[in-house]
Amino acid sequence: MKIVILDGYTENPGDLSWEVLKQYGTLTVYDRTPYEDTEIMRRIGDAEIVITNKTPLNRTVLAACPSVRFIAVLATGYNVVDVAFAREKNIPVSNVPAYGTAAVGQFAIALLLEICSHVAHHSDAVHAGRWQSAPDWTFWDYPLIELAGKTMGIIGFGRIGQTTGRIAKALGMTVLAAGSRETEAGRAIAQYTDLDTLLRTSDVICLHCPLFPDTAGIINRESIAKMKDGVILINNSRGGLIVEQDLADALNTGKVLAAGLDVVSTEPIRADNPLLTAKNCLITPHISWAPKEARQRILDCTAQNLHAFLDGKPVNVVN
Repeated sequence: MKIVILDGYTENPGDLSWEVLKQYGTLTVYDRTPYEDTEIMRRIGDAEIVITNKTPLNRTVLAACPSVRFIAVLATGYNVVDVAFAREKNIPVSNVPAYGTAAVGQFAIALLLEICSHVAHHSDAVHAGRWQSAPDWTFWDYPLIELAGKTMGIIGFGRIGQTTGRIAKALGMTVLAAGSRETEAGRAIAQYTDLDTLLRTSDVICLHCPLFPDTAGIINRESIAKMKDGVILINNSRGGLIVEQDLADALNTGKVLAAGLDVVSTEPIRADNPLLTAKNCLITPHISWAPKEARQRILDCTAQNLHAFLDGKPVNVVN
């Protein structure tokens, strides 16, 4: 059995072990693969198992690699694979659900706390000597915001949204939820409401919904106009949920006080992305998912997916 990993570096830059996969066959690991069909085809060769994170496996590639029997995605999202064509070819595609629930919820709150408390900025200021020379015993360069008593609206209230909601509630916030089916667990954390009410009444809005045709660009000029003046927006879900020029305009006018983003529409971010020059826009390079603990769960689940396929009972199949 030949197994190839097309882009293993982001999953395992050296702090994990691929040994768990080697028991199933001869393993070849590429740190990165150029997004060029011919090179992807060459690297797959006659491998029967293909593991990818973000390297695209389109119809052309899959048609040219008839040995492929199973595709494992080192992520929850699987839009990099032409799953419909894979199904036509009887190739199961398995993903890794729920590995990053705690990590992504934690990071959403980290973005929010940095916006409200500016911890990194003030630490840098102290290390630069500004506290030593300050005329008073304290100083701050930005308004500091207390979250207790404020309202967080969460669009998309599945596992990750509920994790963020529980932390927000522990901080003393009122939590609203929209965009998901009501559950008993969700009602214990938040009040379910319609999207317009959430937009109109929330002090902080967090996006935790998947990117589907009906959610693409859900944050746009029209939806922003419905929000409170001075709202804070957090997105560590999918960049395509936001019309980026519209958000940049709202940040520059002050309609949106600040944004904390871990995702953008094109990644790596393009130099001409309007959010790079927008006011009060905190951007991190898509790292919510990346704690070692979460990446270990990805690896463990991928091994389980492969084992189940070879046992004739594939799991976590998305096609």
